[in-house]
Amino acid sequence: PIYDFAQKIGSDKIELTRMLPDGAEVHHWEPSSKDIAQLEQADVFLYNGLGMEHWVEDILSALQSDRLLVVETAKGAALLPADDAEHADNDEHDHGEYDPHTWLSPQNAKKQMESIKNAFIQADPANAETYQSNYEKYAAELDKLDGEFRAELESLYKRDVVVTHRAFAYLCNAYGLRQVGLEGVSHESEPSPDQLGEAIRFIRDNGISTVFYEQSGSDAVAKAIAAETGVKTAPLSTLETLTEKQQAAGDDYFSIMRQNLAAIKEALQ
Repeated sequence: PIYDFAQKIGSDKIELTRMLPDGAEVHHWEPSSKDIAQLEQADVFLYNGLGMEHWVEDILSALQSDRLLVVETAKGAALLPADDAEHADNDEHDHGEYDPHTWLSPQNAKKQMESIKNAFIQADPANAETYQSNYEKYAAELDKLDGEFRAELESLYKRDVVVTHRAFAYLCNAYGLRQVGLEGVSHESEPSPDQLGEAIRFIRDNGISTVFYEQSGSDAVAKAIAAETGVKTAPLSTLETLTEKQQAAGDDYFSIMRQNLAAIKEALQ
């Protein structure tokens, strides 16, 4: 998402490189020496922060660049605590105090875009007007998207969004929904039989129709629960990575967030 926002704000005035390769798992990826050399030549480095890119501090402290403008875009966003931390398995990457998936709230995305715009103006004042007008255009788009989510979701009676990976707190919190995460489930960890039983009971007791899995992850846990309960499974995207299909379709933040909205609305109706 940070790459997408930077592209929108910078348009043809910047030369943009995305460090994370297609299909890479953001929580495990490490930059190569080539990536670090490229970073030393850059004017601006944008990242999300809040532990999403676990390698950042080590790399930045070793960089030999005194002109690099470093921007943690999630600074200034309205933060939610990471409920994952209390369930983290030893082998699970612990993000720290806050949930890092800030951009899944359109209003937070707007704050992050603003941080990017300010950085570009600071690094390249000659093109300040372009960055400012691009920002204003997309800030209005984000307000429109926010309005769509509100209008589509506010009248729905059901409010529980059941997910296998608790990455959607910002999205749920913004629209009065409740994220119900299957305990202890991250990308890597399998739920214990007890946790699975608890999830199945919750689904039966609360008339849940759909279990969501992360689009870029595995649907195995969701399918196992569906087999027991007869519910549907459906993907939700964190936007951390795009599927090949989404790339081919030219999807971006807005189109994928609208896909998420349609999926949630269908599940809660």
